[in-house]
Amino acid sequence: MAGPLDGLRMVEMAGLGPGPFCGMLFADLGAEVVVIDRPGAPPDPGGVTARGKRRLALDLQQSAAREAALALIGKADLLVEGFRPGVMERLGLGPAECHARNARLVYGRITGWGQTGPLAAAAGHDINYIALTGALHAIGRAGEPPPPPLNYVGDYGGGAMLLAVGLLAALHEARRSGQGQVVDAAMTDGAALLSSMFYGLKAAGEWGGERGGNLLDGGAHFYDTYACADGRFVAIGPLETKFFRRLCELCGLDEAFAAAQMERAQWPMMKLRLADMFRTRTRDEWCALLEGSDACFAPVLDFDEAPQHPHNRARSTFVTLDGVVQPAPAPRFSRTPAAHPRAGASDSVESVLDAWSATPGGAARG
Repeated sequence: MAGPLDGLRMVEMAGLGPGPFCGMLFADLGAEVVVIDRPGAPPDPGGVTARGKRRLALDLQQSAAREAALALIGKADLLVEGFRPGVMERLGLGPAECHARNARLVYGRITGWGQTGPLAAAAGHDINYIALTGALHAIGRAGEPPPPPLNYVGDYGGGAMLLAVGLLAALHEARRSGQGQVVDAAMTDGAALLSSMFYGLKAAGEWGGERGGNLLDGGAHFYDTYACADGRFVAIGPLETKFFRRLCELCGLDEAFAAAQMERAQWPMMKLRLADMFRTRTRDEWCALLEGSDACFAPVLDFDEAPQHPHNRARSTFVTLDGVVQPAPAPRFSRTPAAHPRAGASDSVESVLDAWSATPGGAARG
């Protein structure tokens, strides 16, 4: 078996960010993913999100290329596109045209603002989408502007991951009804959903409006990062009393310090004391003392260090493909594990159609 999605067919319209990442997730788990790209388009940087996929170069401004795309879509279970609203319709590849060819098709649309709403047609990127939801405002240090948190929250977490959930949910429904549908995955919606716990804490009076003063945003001394003697960093997160007491025991901090964990008025002073303590040893020395204990401790590793950590090596969390170190497929499956990823490759419409005509369709046709 090549993974739990073996036999599933996806057409991915080439794009940036969440669409290719979502397609990679499906390819990692065994789906056949075919990317329709522009002729002469540059390859994916590093080739990571292209892994496991076949790429077709089609000029969709030409009627023959559009017909070829529709022929592929007619045999697919899923389509994923990340253009602005209306672009696929202008190409003649909107939901109406695609469902006329394939009524069972699940048509996934990933955008920042969504398919509707006053901002739907506006340009934007991850940082703009998470700004609109409250998520960006909550991230960062007190008295400082909110920092760009890479593109995890909007593009990948609120975008690609929720698109993947939506696609799988719609596939499940299509098996029952025989009908496909459109999945409208907006990064604003997704980033807002990821913030559910914090909206709940706010409603309960347990989350203040200012950055850096709350339990999980760096306000608490026991949930933060600290600089070490060598300029590297460690992360601690002993939220529970028993875990914080364990940290204090291992570090030689007195009982009075441990007992004051939840006294918010003491947090600034306690943070300074921990900062002074962590600066007395190197990161590796702290690892020797704390790693693997119930102190809820980890070193802060960079992208070169993380693949070499013993835990990540033991779990094969990273793989090397064509000389590029990259995260391995996740999650793990006991009976239908994902295969080792392979590099993406160019292909032809004819060969894909021949293959897809020779074998039955995937899960939506089950």
